[in-house]
Amino acid sequence: MFVDAAGATLPYLVLALVAAATVSFLLTPLIRRIAIRYDAIDHPGLRRVNEIPVPRGGGVAVAIAFITVAVALLALNSAISFVPVPTNVELIDLIGLLFGGALATAFGVIDDSLDLRARWQFVGQLGLAVFAIATGYVVTFVANPLGSGARESIVHLPTAVAIGFSVLWIVGMINSINFIDGLDGLSSGIGLIAAVTLGLISLTPQVPQPLIAVLCFVLAGSLLGFLRWNFHPATIFAGTSGVMFLGYTLALLSILGTAKVAVAMLVLGVPIIDAFWIIVRRLVARRSPFSPDRGHLHHRLLDVGLTHRQTVLLIYGICIVLAVLALLLSGATQIYAFIGVFVASGFVLLILAHQGFGPEEPEA
Repeated sequence: MFVDAAGATLPYLVLALVAAATVSFLLTPLIRRIAIRYDAIDHPGLRRVNEIPVPRGGGVAVAIAFITVAVALLALNSAISFVPVPTNVELIDLIGLLFGGALATAFGVIDDSLDLRARWQFVGQLGLAVFAIATGYVVTFVANPLGSGARESIVHLPTAVAIGFSVLWIVGMINSINFIDGLDGLSSGIGLIAAVTLGLISLTPQVPQPLIAVLCFVLAGSLLGFLRWNFHPATIFAGTSGVMFLGYTLALLSILGTAKVAVAMLVLGVPIIDAFWIIVRRLVARRSPFSPDRGHLHHRLLDVGLTHRQTVLLIYGICIVLAVLALLLSGATQIYAFIGVFVASGFVLLILAHQGFGPEEPEA
């Protein structure tokens, strides 16, 4: 299932995971104190699940851990070459990933401090997508679920379509993480599962890229260290800084080297599908797609009687099942699986809505 080099790469994957988790774990309490000092606090409200004020901005710790450890490992690799660098990964790609991640975090910090309107958040997301595309992150092909054979299984996209799809992918990923970030540890745990899955898929014969696997495990470690403080009952939230950084970084890691968009779509099926149905429902109701409410999947699971922790663990379990499917299935069948999950989730949300567990009015 894995390439021969996977065994030799394993110690560096563990090093990446442990180093990033340690930095994130130690840094998060400091970020929490800074957030409290500058009153970056989430207060209880109608669409909030926290019953006490909780500081936000923990995504800064995740971003710093990822960027610093990734830079250190990339420098180490350039010196001793413990994993090969893919021929289609250049310096500009790494700049797009790391510097772009820093930009995403900085923009999120501004929102955590000033509570920007949704339209300005969207403008920032578009700016990040444009920056990523300028540094080479363009999805030039997708798997063809109707094809057969090696050549017919790929559909090459025209330049304009590829750029448009890439913008949609990056902005959509950021908003998917944003919409699912409603319970303690939910977005960070889902991101952890996705990062590990993308890392493992980068060690398979279909996508033999050990360096990308190392970067994915750095992200996983950064989230793991933060999750100690973010899991229920959370002492700090990721905030917009965490949402922007995590969505941007996952979107780019799924493109870096050989595109793994189908894998990311499947393993992140829960937040992607939740975001889609939320936007559709709000548009049908003639409301802004960014208007807040309690219609998300995790809110409805709480409404049917699950506890906070049970809801989070249930969604973790679904994501793990989807991650296993992503590892076992090929590109075309991954798309079929995503479509199946999409349809099934639509039925589940429809049933919950008709059982009287619809969204409440948005917070004033």
